[in-house]
Amino acid sequence: MTTILPRKDLFVLPEDIIYLDGNSLGVLPKAASDRALQTINQEWGQHLIRAWNSAGWMDLPRVVGNRIARLIGAPEGSVATGDTLSIKVYQALAAALKMRPDRKTILSDSGNFPSDLYMAQGLIDTIGQGYRLKTVTHSEMLDAIDDDTAVVMLTHVDYRSGQMYDMKAVTEAVQSAGAVMLWDLAHSAGAVPVDLAASQAEFAVGCSYKYLNGGPGAPAFIYVRPDIVADIQPALSGWLGHAAPFAMEHDYRPAFGTERMRVGTPPIVQLAILDAALDVWDEVDMADLRKASVALSECFIEEVEKRCPDLELASPRDPALRGSQVSFKFENGYAAIQALIARGVIGDFREPNIMRFGFTPLYLDLDDVRKAAQILGEIMDTDAWNDPKFMTRAKVT
Repeated sequence: MTTILPRKDLFVLPEDIIYLDGNSLGVLPKAASDRALQTINQEWGQHLIRAWNSAGWMDLPRVVGNRIARLIGAPEGSVATGDTLSIKVYQALAAALKMRPDRKTILSDSGNFPSDLYMAQGLIDTIGQGYRLKTVTHSEMLDAIDDDTAVVMLTHVDYRSGQMYDMKAVTEAVQSAGAVMLWDLAHSAGAVPVDLAASQAEFAVGCSYKYLNGGPGAPAFIYVRPDIVADIQPALSGWLGHAAPFAMEHDYRPAFGTERMRVGTPPIVQLAILDAALDVWDEVDMADLRKASVALSECFIEEVEKRCPDLELASPRDPALRGSQVSFKFENGYAAIQALIARGVIGDFREPNIMRFGFTPLYLDLDDVRKAAQILGEIMDTDAWNDPKFMTRAKVT
């Protein structure tokens, strides 16, 4: 299958906006609005509580999970959806520690997304028993794995720089040392080809509001390797993870397969929106998407470096080593991003000095990228960023 990209006709794209922030929040698929209204007005409005059966609400987490599974190289039935990414990190970490009770270290990247590290520390504070969180740099990771490492928790694509780990090689090293592998795919799902089955990683988690375009607050997902899932005892033994929720049994009995990793009532409206958003992926080959992503990011780097000598590339130069984003360092990066947004090019900023740009071939083309680089060059040439109105920090950067 050859994918024709971009598919701009499938998305709501504001006029005169070049959107380079799909790595943080994807754009609105046109089909999502109609699906949300159908879920609210027809299913909830007319069917009321009957919609759990008549509209298939109870099965929606599994249906959506299977659609995500195809995009991350996971077998059908191995991905559960619902809750938030932080909760899924907590669940996976707790399960991994139980698998290696004689080991006490959670190993992670010092540049990992803070929420993952917060959840790891919170889990440690809850269970005690001598567990510890150890963080090292990307280059130190493989050498830091030792016989006390219980689980290695890594984000596949770094949220600041876009640097990408070799999933298969790292997983092999972790498992050869007797530890458990947990991948965070927040910046990978829908951005780069992923093959969880081939990697043999035990766990993976991710969100759906970035490259999958599920909308703000869209549900997270968790993958558990099928051959181990029957032995996983969830730390958060929620009602919807029970084998028979409506039997109202006194004791918890986990559901078969990854469904046991469900916790609370699924967010039906958000799941319905995500289900509609995933329709576009039915006609997308991830290899084609990756090829287009590399072409867009390579063009952007070339154009920006030609026009903006004050900016320093913060992402790997080799496209094979980075995801679908490009970052540049600039001391006044926050102000420069605000000036860029004011000119209709939306990127974002990450501390301490990272200007971050995401490349989503579903709705971006080379003309968009060249124009964005041109506008950034004009801002840097004229010091347009050096205006007090661009210096004031908003709550979300």
